Amino acid sequence: MTESGDKSGYLVTERLVKRFDEAVAVDEVSLSIGKGEIFALLGSSGCGKSTLLRMLAGFEKPTSGRILLGGQDVAGLPPYERPINMMFQSYALFPHLDIWENIAFGLKREGLQRAEIKKRVEEMLELVQLTAFAKRKPHQLSGGQQQRVALARSLAKRPKLLLLDEPLGALDKKLREQTQFELVNIIETVGVTCVMVTHDQQEAMTMANRIAIMSKGRVLQVGTPEAVYEHPANRFVSGFIGNVNLFEGRLSLDEANRCAVETGIGEIQVGHGVSGTLHMPVAIAVRPEKMEISKQRPDVSVNLFTGKVVEIAYLGSYNTYIVIAKDGTRVSITEANTSREDLSQITWEDNVFFWWSDVAGIVLRD
Repeated sequence: MTESGDKSGYLVTERLVKRFDEAVAVDEVSLSIGKGEIFALLGSSGCGKSTLLRMLAGFEKPTSGRILLGGQDVAGLPPYERPINMMFQSYALFPHLDIWENIAFGLKREGLQRAEIKKRVEEMLELVQLTAFAKRKPHQLSGGQQQRVALARSLAKRPKLLLLDEPLGALDKKLREQTQFELVNIIETVGVTCVMVTHDQQEAMTMANRIAIMSKGRVLQVGTPEAVYEHPANRFVSGFIGNVNLFEGRLSLDEANRCAVETGIGEIQVGHGVSGTLHMPVAIAVRPEKMEISKQRPDVSVNLFTGKVVEIAYLGSYNTYIVIAKDGTRVSITEANTSREDLSQITWEDNVFFWWSDVAGIVLRD
């Protein structure tokens, strides 16, 4: 995979800026996306991800910066001259046309020969497994089927770049999870480069090869789902992707392969160095599933603390415990339910031990 700033990418944005009067919606964004990659722009509402996608599509003109697709600067081209197709959250299917005609619509506008149109539409129907539904109207299909029709229509024109704006936002949770895998399989079968916008962490982590986390118009981190989850670049990213416990403190030891931080719950040891200044303020990020909890004292010597259970949530595949540590810090701990019987014996108001290994946490400076 290419990394941010690598100019060998198939789609490259160079210091892309978009201002609306005095407000900066996209602020100096430089990305490099490889050919055939599925790349997700992830962030909360108003972070600039949709504006960035609209600039790629040509619906918004950049204030400054360049957009290179296959080495060609397309920033000044109108949408209809770009080899790009965009699929909207609403799907925008024509209700009066059947599925076959919906897919064929853009091809007819391009003036393709009838035989070529027929060939492409039938290829797309087969690809999205809707050949038997070709004569139905959109309202006669399920939400997932409508989504696949919209995707087929976007791919029929054989774009060099496919843009997806909240592609599964209109579907209910169960159907959305099922459709994520279908969508990825179709895109990978075609081999098209894809950039998708979403605010759903699970959707981004399931579908994308790499993710860009955005906030206030800026890209804070780019990486694989695993890299962003396990090695967040700062406090914002650690809290935005998944759940996390943050322990604020000051660096008390810093060596090549370990460090220690004095926090309100006690000294926390971490299995990596930070090359920082002693006593500098930092935070330790620890994911809830990397923690252990027990009413009995474990045989461990580091990162062992005590607290009282104040909340328990049963979530099917796992339990979540909220523990109040000695300094009042709320700590979230998850425990997998690997048995049909409740073996933990932990309940409300119990005094418990909680701990984690020194390689489970990560030091964040920002």
